Amino acid sequence: MYNQIFFTNVLRTLDEQGMTKSELADKAGISVSFLSDLTNAKANPSLKVLDAIARALNTALPALLEITDLDDATMAALMDGQTTQSLPDGYVRVSAVLTPFQAFTVKRWDEENRRKLKR
Repeated sequence: MYNQIFFTNVLRTLDEQGMTKSELADKAGISVSFLSDLTNAKANPSLKVLDAIARALNTALPALLEITDLDDATMAALMDGQTTQSLPDGYVRVSAVLTPFQAFTVKRWDEENRRKLKR
């Protein structure tokens, strides 16, 4: 289950950053074929590989392991290699290091935006 969540989040992040699998593989120091096997659930990554991928995406590893907010159709499209916009225009997803107060504020903004997006 975590593999699917991780790689769905990786594919979503690739889409949002406009990065290709080839660019990610180069930055993470793994082969494109291995990355393809990973994203198609044909291989299991080590923690070292997970960390290398997260670093290549400039995203915290825990953020890539969180439950995804994508619906089943979008997840399936990403897993099949189809490009799909995971957020509407005007929204971006970020990963940041924050103070507790900043994190509290950002969490409130996130909750408000998720409510808006569900409407």
